[in-house]
Amino acid sequence: MSDNDGKKTLGVGGGGPRSGSVKQSFSHGRTKNVVVETKRKRVVKPAAGAGSGKPGGSLPGGSGGKRPAGISDAEMERRLRALQAAKAREVEETAQRAAEEKARTEERDRLRAEKEQKEREQREAEERMRAKVEEEARKKADAAAAKKAEAVAAAAPTPKEEAGAARSSGAKPAGAGGPAATPGAPQMRKAEREREERGRSARGRDDNARRSGKLTLNQALGGEGGRQKSMAAMKRKQERARQKAMGTQSREKVVRDVQLPEAITVAELANRMAERVADVVKSLMQSGIMVTQNQSIDADTAEVIIEEFGHRVTRVSAGDVEDVIRTAEDKPEDLKSRPPVITIMGHVDHGKTSLLDRIRQTSVTSGEAGGITQHIGAYQVTTKDGAVLTFLDTPGHAAFTSMRSRGAHVTDIVVLVVAADDAVMPQTVEAISHAKAAGVPMIVAINKVDKHSANPTKVRTDLLQHEVVVEQMSGEVQDVEVSAHTGQGLDELLEAIALQAELLELHANPDRNAEGAVIEAQLDVGRGPVATVLVQNGTLKQGDIFVVGEQYGKVRALQNDKGERVKEAGPSVPVEVLGLNGTPEAGDVLNVVETEAQAREIAEYRAHIAKEKRAAVGAATTLEQLMKKAKDDKNVSELPVVVKADVQGSAEAIVQALEKVGNDEVRVRVIHYGVGAITETDIGLAEASGCPVIGFNVRANAPARNAANQKGVEIRYYSVIYDLVDDVKAAASGLLSNEIRENFIGYASIKEVFKVSNVGKVAGCLVTEGVARRSAGVRLLRDNVVVHEGTLKTLKRFKDEVPEVQSGQECGMAFENYEDIRPGDVIEIFEREEIERSL
Repeated sequence: MSDNDGKKTLGVGGGGPRSGSVKQSFSHGRTKNVVVETKRKRVVKPAAGAGSGKPGGSLPGGSGGKRPAGISDAEMERRLRALQAAKAREVEETAQRAAEEKARTEERDRLRAEKEQKEREQREAEERMRAKVEEEARKKADAAAAKKAEAVAAAAPTPKEEAGAARSSGAKPAGAGGPAATPGAPQMRKAEREREERGRSARGRDDNARRSGKLTLNQALGGEGGRQKSMAAMKRKQERARQKAMGTQSREKVVRDVQLPEAITVAELANRMAERVADVVKSLMQSGIMVTQNQSIDADTAEVIIEEFGHRVTRVSAGDVEDVIRTAEDKPEDLKSRPPVITIMGHVDHGKTSLLDRIRQTSVTSGEAGGITQHIGAYQVTTKDGAVLTFLDTPGHAAFTSMRSRGAHVTDIVVLVVAADDAVMPQTVEAISHAKAAGVPMIVAINKVDKHSANPTKVRTDLLQHEVVVEQMSGEVQDVEVSAHTGQGLDELLEAIALQAELLELHANPDRNAEGAVIEAQLDVGRGPVATVLVQNGTLKQGDIFVVGEQYGKVRALQNDKGERVKEAGPSVPVEVLGLNGTPEAGDVLNVVETEAQAREIAEYRAHIAKEKRAAVGAATTLEQLMKKAKDDKNVSELPVVVKADVQGSAEAIVQALEKVGNDEVRVRVIHYGVGAITETDIGLAEASGCPVIGFNVRANAPARNAANQKGVEIRYYSVIYDLVDDVKAAASGLLSNEIRENFIGYASIKEVFKVSNVGKVAGCLVTEGVARRSAGVRLLRDNVVVHEGTLKTLKRFKDEVPEVQSGQECGMAFENYEDIRPGDVIEIFEREEIERSL
């Protein structure tokens, strides 16, 4: 029996064409070698347990073969079924792959056939088009040749003329049996025909050279040179021919309304007219104006050009960009009641913030430096009766005039706080003036009535001097005695405020674009520019686009006075607005607009106007003004400073206070002021100007501190405006020149004049009054007229040099560099004393 008799094969790994298979042979109880078939080679390995001699069980269905030991009939049957299933799957997968390959082949054939059909159709269309073009060219060439032949025939001489010419030359005519009169004529006509043929062939070559289009494989192999015309070119040609046959129709000109500002560039003018820039430039040059498209022309010239092109002119000014924020009046049915805005005003330390703290049940005063309010604060309070009141707390220091003025202009009611133990003070008078200028009602709150030294009657009497007549004095101004310390009279004060607000009938329309006033603005380190805005009309919502002064932005977030995030703010609601592109000025008006482009345009226009105003203020227009300014600057010493504050209002107040420091000889010049921390830029500016940097409630960052140490720039920090103004005033006083004061110490009369060698003229004098000192200054008086002022060269008594001579004694005096002295002259002796001045 051979080795292959009774062989059973066990497949492993799927048996695919790429995977290996394992075949195991059994024959007569002996295990044969395992044959491993892989993708690349055939390897024969000895089977596990080969040659062990252990008999195995018989294979089911086998021809007497032995199966491996330890494998049951059920296991063997399961393996055989798995092998059959694997073979069936392999066959099925092979069939599926064959079907997919066949489908792909058919799809490729179909696509190739469609592509060839399309190319064939395109080639045929191109050939038809080319034949048509060639036919037209041939017809044109034949017509041209015919015309040329007619012209040549018309120019050729007739037989009679030829005969006459022959007779005149003594030759026989061509038709008279003699030789041809013009033997070269046939050759000339033949040459002309050859030239025409060459011209036609050259034109054909030119047409082929001008052809454009796709170069196909058949054209390249067929040797047809040149490119063909594209289908688009042929369609354009047919369209032109069709329009020419139908006749051209002139388009009706569109007349536009052109908005014309005070100055406009040529390109912008052409764009607004929808005309070509070249046409506009040409029209200007014909008018004698040589400009390019980027140059500006005035409105009058542009108006002439617009009318020349047939458009209508609409004159506008640069300020018309702000028309978008001018809204119509609100209808009465849209108005709704709003909370009143109450401003607390009064002198410093009269208890304004403490009174407001008592009403709000908070403690703002403890957070202010020195217990002095130096910011304008906006708060909203709900009373026990449920009424909502908006309070503005203004500073009382003299430097914060502008803050008090802003508070008076955005308010409905002014509460004038006067201390019962201090009566009417300068800032109290100023607050009365602001309230009267704003035309708002006033309520007098007489504070600190719980003190023993309180005298409310004196306060009421003092107010009469400023035309404020309270109710107890038979006037119309309400007055309430209160105490921020004990809470006395607060209910009566709130009741008076509610009564006054009810009389005012305050209304606003919340269903419109918001409009408000900036109470305060600051540059926050983490949040950027932040503005405290009091909404006066409409509703300010998150996401609104607004313009405020020279800045614009989009509302990123709104925070109320308690630090809570809110989605919107209605009339009389103070909120902090985040999302500005810069820090606005306190007192600027906030307006909501439709688009960011409008906001940017308005802000840029306002910034341009403000820049022009600043330039106009600092510019001298005439030569006399220039000379006067140069002279004044030369005579005045300046103390330059750089000011940085925490909020815009404080910065303005500090600048205004510093500008008041000085006199005709010295002044303080604020080179730059702003809000936010002190930066390296501020240090660089201070170094270039040789001035200190003043920080009010702000600090310098680390790079700025390092730069200040390296460059030797002084940084001074303040939290109370009193100290800041006093220090700057003391520094400015140091720039003042010392005052020279003369003290007269004696008089002497000249009795005789002596001439001494090596000394000159010496006056023999008698000290009539005071004392004569060697170090003192002297004046020579002749008939009570000063003829010389100088110093003494020598002072002698007898022959000794002495420092001083008392009254009633005689002495000898010689003047330094002066010898015109006469008997009878009087010498005035004085001393100069320097005294430091202060502002």
